Amino acid sequence: MMGACLVLFVGAWAVVRLFSMPVAIGMCVVAMLIPPIAAMVANRRGPEDRWWDDPSGDPTSDEWWDELDGKKRRDPKDRP
Repeated sequence: MMGACLVLFVGAWAVVRLFSMPVAIGMCVVAMLIPPIAAMVANRRGPEDRWWDDPSGDPTSDEWWDELDGKKRRDPKDRP
């Protein structure tokens, strides 16, 4: 994707601008949109990747998050 971005940008200002300035600007706009899209595609997580469920290593924090997520129910006699 980044190669296509470079080809569009360099091609727009090296060749296409000699024939049509609006087309060259359009090519640059398309080239400008490619890097954010590439970042979103590269950082996409699959539905089976449940990184947010991994324990943090802090037992108190993990217990608190499990309680918030409804994984563990608080015992009624533990209330202050």
